[in-house]
Parts: sequence; C-alpha cells; structure tokens
Amino acid sequence: MISLNNVVLGVNEKADNAFRAALLKADPGSLLTQAAALRDRGHGRIQTWSPKVFIPLTHLCRNVCHYCTFTQPPRRGESAYLSPEKILAIARAGQRAGCTEALFTLGDKPELRFSQARDELAKLGHDTTLSYLAEMCELVLHETGLLPHVNAGVMDASDIAALRRVSVSQGLMLESLSDRLHQRGGAHYGSPDKIPAVRLETIRQAGELAVPFTSGILIGIGETREERIDSLLALRALHSQYGHIQEIIVQNFRAKPDTVMAGSSEPDLDDLLWTIAVARIIFGPEMNIQAPPNLSADAFPALISAGINDWGGVSPVTPDHVNPEAPWPEVERLRQATAAHGKFLTKRLPVYPAYVLKNARWQDAAIVPHILHLSDALGFSRENEWAPGTVTPIPAPVVTSLAPDNRIESLVTRAMEGHGLNEDEIVTLFSARDADMTRICAAADELRQHVNGDTVTYIVNRNINYTNICAYKCGFCAFSKGNTDEALRGAPYDLDHAEVVRRTHEAWARGATEVCMQGGIHPHYTGETYLSLCRAVKDAVPGMHIHAFSPLEVAHGAASLGLPEKTFLAMLKAEGLGTLPGTAAEILDDEVRAILCSDKLTTDEWLEVIGAAHSVGLKTTATIMFGHVDTPRHWARHLLHIRTLQEKTGGFTEFVPLPFVHMEAPIALKGRTRRGPTFREVLLMHAVARLALHPVLTNIQTSWCKLGPDGVRAVLRAGVNDLGGTLMNESISRAAGTQHGQEMPPAAMQALIRSEGRIPKQRNTLYESVSAETHERGLAAGALMPLVLTPPKRPRDMRRQYTLHLKTES
Repeated sequence: MISLNNVVLGVNEKADNAFRAALLKADPGSLLTQAAALRDRGHGRIQTWSPKVFIPLTHLCRNVCHYCTFTQPPRRGESAYLSPEKILAIARAGQRAGCTEALFTLGDKPELRFSQARDELAKLGHDTTLSYLAEMCELVLHETGLLPHVNAGVMDASDIAALRRVSVSQGLMLESLSDRLHQRGGAHYGSPDKIPAVRLETIRQAGELAVPFTSGILIGIGETREERIDSLLALRALHSQYGHIQEIIVQNFRAKPDTVMAGSSEPDLDDLLWTIAVARIIFGPEMNIQAPPNLSADAFPALISAGINDWGGVSPVTPDHVNPEAPWPEVERLRQATAAHGKFLTKRLPVYPAYVLKNARWQDAAIVPHILHLSDALGFSRENEWAPGTVTPIPAPVVTSLAPDNRIESLVTRAMEGHGLNEDEIVTLFSARDADMTRICAAADELRQHVNGDTVTYIVNRNINYTNICAYKCGFCAFSKGNTDEALRGAPYDLDHAEVVRRTHEAWARGATEVCMQGGIHPHYTGETYLSLCRAVKDAVPGMHIHAFSPLEVAHGAASLGLPEKTFLAMLKAEGLGTLPGTAAEILDDEVRAILCSDKLTTDEWLEVIGAAHSVGLKTTATIMFGHVDTPRHWARHLLHIRTLQEKTGGFTEFVPLPFVHMEAPIALKGRTRRGPTFREVLLMHAVARLALHPVLTNIQTSWCKLGPDGVRAVLRAGVNDLGGTLMNESISRAAGTQHGQEMPPAAMQALIRSEGRIPKQRNTLYESVSAETHERGLAAGALMPLVLTPPKRPRDMRRQYTLHLKTES
C-alpha cells in the first residue's frame, strides 16, 4: 500500500507531480480504504441528501455539448421558458411533499443564440435569462419557502451577485480541465461556455463574492485519469483560496440516444469508484463528496465505499431532467442502502451545514431568515414541522436496525459510571442521530430508573409574575413590556401587594406549597421591592414556600441598595425567601448572550449570584433555554458550568431544559433565530443532561407547557423524573406563543405520569413529600378566580410609596 498522507499539495509542481504519480500507481482497493477512512473522520456516520424539486427554467442553450439531451432547440408552439405560474406549481408540489430545495437548471445564455429566447424574455420584462431567473428565485423563495439553488452556467460577477441575493447556493460543474475536449470531435466542441478557463473564472468570482458553491467533474467524456486529477486539483486550489466550494460532484457520463456520443462507452463502476476515492483524498475529510445515485442504477450503494458522504438532491416530485432515463431511487431505498453501510440518512438543505452556521459571511442578510427557519442546531434540515409550543404532532420514534457507534457506547458507559465528560465528548452526544441517539436516550432512561426509580414527581405551585415592565430588551422575551408598550401580548402591569396576596391565598386553598415569583426588571424597583414582596406573602400565608427572583433580579436589587449580592440574598432569606429559580441563564456562554441578551448578566455574573445564593443556604434550580442561535458546543459549555458549580456547592435541586418558543419572540419575528429546537434536540437535551450531570445533579425536569403531553411522555423515556409545577398561571411561555395552556391540574399531571407506567408523587420545592391533606386539597381544587392586572404605578407614586414605607420602618 502506498501512503499518500505526507504528500503536500499546491506547494510546488514537483510535489503535485509526485502526488499524481502516487494516485495513478496506487492499488485501487487501498485508495478506497483511505478515502472511506477520511470520509468517516470528517462526517462520521452521516450520509446526507437534499429533498428537492427540479425546475428547468429553459431547455434552450447556446452550447452544443455532444452528450446532452437537456438542451433542446426552439419548438414551434412551445414556450422557451417556464412561466411564473408553472414554476410556482412545481415549487408548491415540492413544498407539499416536504422538499426544501428548489433546483433551478437552465441552458447557458440562450438569448445570445435564439431570437425566440430574446422575444419571450422581452414579453416577460427581461433582457437576459439570468435576470428572469433571479425574479423566479425570489418568487419561489417568498411564496413557498423553498431555498433556491441555481445551476445557471457561466456568469460574471454582477450576475453572481444578483443571484446571491435570491438564492442560498450556486453551482457550476468544471467538468474537465482538458482543452482537448474542445477540439473537433471532442465532447465540448462548439460549446464556448465549456472552456475550462472561463468556467474556473466563474468559480473564482463566486469565491470572491462568498457564494456557497457546488462544482465537480464529469467523467467518461474523453478525458484521461491524469486530467481528472488536474481538474480536481484546480478546484482544490480555488477552494483553498476562498473556502467556498461546499461540495464536489463526481458524475459519470451516461450515453443517451440521439446525441453525438450515443455510441460512446460509459465509465464502469470501478472507474467511478476510483475517481470518487481520488476526489476524497485530494479534498480531505471535511469536503462533501457527492455522486448521483440514479446514475449507477442498482450498484449505487457501492458508492459509499469510495468515500462519498452525500447522495445529492433527490426529488419525490420531479424527474432528473438532465438524465431523464435514470429515475432517482425512492427515499426508503436510499435509507436502507445507507444503513447497510452503517450510515444514517440525514436531510440537509441545499446549502451545507458549515455555511449555514456561518451565514453572516456566506449569505445575503435577506436570505438568512429563510435558512434559519428550516435548519437545526447543526445546520442540517429540520426533520419535520414540529416546534416547541405548537400542537403539531411529535415525530414517531426512530426505528433502526443499526447498532450504536462504539464511541457513543463508550461515552455513555463512562457517564453512567459517574465520570464527567469533557466539552468535545458532550458535543459528540448532542450530535447523535438514529441508533446513536436511541442509545443515548435509552441510557439516560436506565440511569433515571437506577437513581430515581419509577417515581415521577411534580409540585402544585402558582406562578406570580408581578410585573411585565422591564428595562431590559432580551431578544427572546415576548413577556416584558415598557411602561406604555402594548405591543405583542397584553398591556403593561405592575401588581400591587393586595393582588399578590390574593393569589397566594387562592393558591394555598388549591393545594399549592409554593409560589414562584418573578417579573421584569422594573426600572423603579429597588431591593426593598423584593423584600416587601417576601414579607407580604409570608405575612399572609406563613406556610407558603417562596421560590422567587432570578439572578438578574437579585443583582438589580442588590445594586439598587448598594449592597453585595450575598448580603442582599441573606436579607431576602431572612424575610422568607426559600429558594431561587435559576432562570435568566438562557445559555451560559457569552458568545450567545451577546446576541440574545447583551445587557443582561454575563455568564460569570450569573454563576456568581447563584454561587452566593448557595453560600447563604438558598437552594436554586438550574435552567437552559435552547434552540435559537446556539449550537451543541454552547450547550456542552452550559452543562459543564452547571456541573462544576454543583460539585462545589451542591446547591442545585434540579436541571430544567426550556425549549425556545419562537412564535412571538422578538428576535424570531425579526428572522434571526431558528424555530426552537427540533424534537431530536429536545430528547437529547434531557438525555444528555441526565448523563453529563450524573451523579452530582439527580433531578431532570421537563417543561410541559412547552412540550405538551405527548412531548412529556417522550422525554419521560429519555431521563426525565420530574414534571415541574402545575403553575396555575403560566404567562411567559404563553406570551411567546405556546398553545399548551396555563395550568396542568394535579389530576391531569398524575394521569399523564401513569400513562407512561410511572408512579406520580407530589413533592414540595425541596423534593420532600407533602401531607395527605395538602395533596387532597390540590385534587379537589376549584376554578381560579379572574386575575387582576394592576396598571403601572406612576414613578412619583412609587417614590411616595417607598418613602412612606421607610418612615414606617423607622
């Protein structure tokens, strides 16, 4: 076996020649082995495909490639271009079938050759085919949400830039670097747009304009293997300079009737596999290498062995108009063939994940919201339409015949044994799919059963959000208002103590053992405001546990009184505060916080407040709000922060994943976030938290108001042992758009738990049992009285009230 690992490309001609010689002389089997190993290093078990519709804008072309049946001359009585109506009909059929890509394919600049093309373009209001293409891309994007990918032929910089504004990616096959193919008798004779230098210049300009780009080679049209290598090296040089080539296609020539090359020999499977392997070795582990499955008939599964990681676009709606004789394999057949090679078939968008995750560089700002709407946290396509807070059915459980990866099994075993995982290892778990994800969820459930048994706890409590007026402008929050801002949901309010006390009395009568009190950061609140809220509740119902005040509220209250946070926390505790909600955490990573909540506490500040609470004997919860602009690496860092502090203080009672509800969130309405986590990500968040926090934090809670009953049942099988509170008045998720209600009464909570074969148990805030009398009071509770939302106090009234209170205290 000849090793190619130490050959450095692009440094000098001698090295490149040595590389070519090594490839040409190497044993084909060893090349395939090396290529497959490189692919696995870069892409693991994921084999992607893009669900697409094929939109042939026009079959006219000024070139006369000798193998092509896509291009056709003008025909009497037939339109040269698809009309907007026909284009939309194709796109909408794809939308109904679950496609995410609209592949626009067309001939090169037919208006330069055919008067019919010029005449029809004029009637359509355009001078060029590319101008009409741009209009149709925009139409499809805005009417259907499908993401346009354009194969528009040779273009100049202005054309590329115009299409960049209305498409997510573009493509142009180099086909071959061989100038011989342009000589008489060659495949490209008479085709000015197939001159290699011209095509390379288009690809180069796309790099300068930061366009995610598809290219590749067509094999079997008269080129030599040396020329294939040269073609791939030329593309690699451009990619090394600009980083814009998102995939390399190795396409095998298919002889077609009624073409000049109808009698030409086609490359056999071994030749195709050799070329794919060479492409993988040249481009390395990270590049996406594709070979169309429909062009290899029943032999297509073998392509995986040569190092591809992508099947390309496959349409459930339209034929392959370039190769109409070769139908695409059905998706289920693709899935089975992929699984037979130990891979997971995974949907992607027409723009690949690396370019999705760095969209600010690679996309026009107007395109980004459309991409985020369809993408998951890793940049792949969302699996389905489900999103947190919606009543869309959750996806069916993954059924797989594959075994989990050995690395996943090793990480799961270590976590279950109580060994902490590092950041990269947690990211690996969060990135799992298919059999790997199933194993992680099963392990989390096994660990839950071992630690918590089959008991699932819940608490009867009441949320009291005493004001929705907030000086902060967190991008995700649809709850907070300015003093006079009635945008989004409802008017601003600021509850007086009488209403807080009334709700507390009512909660106690309905079996509650806790009031959870949080609100916006009212600009006129001081630390005394929070102290007085505790006094009001404790004076009214001494037995009620006060679970209140986010770390941000604590920091605000302490600063307003000029006190250290630890001192202020001790004062709150003395007035009856029992525990703190570990909210306002969002994602404990300042890269994310700079986007979501730049004026809020930093990661270190949040941890300092929580640590101070633990130090004065106040337990807290820990939360994560995920599925917006974050990635699995941010989630891993968050979990590690929680674990590290828990190991130090032991002050966390539970960990609560809070899926981002996007419908009314301001930052989502601006198109700057995803649509919350996918259901796969929700399952993994609960399961990985169970594993990564074991054994230091043993209660994993879920949010029923974000997931709904079916979602709760699913996460109960993924490590969850607690359903949180009955809530009575859930305001924050409801403001964001959730459709799962404000209260889950104890009877409904217990029925939901029993439906999974678990044992329900009412608890208090500190996970202690409640009395039988308290439990029965909750089961017998009547309807809630209407809420009173006290209008905001004028600033001078608040100052007068505070002054009177100080006089009374003195």
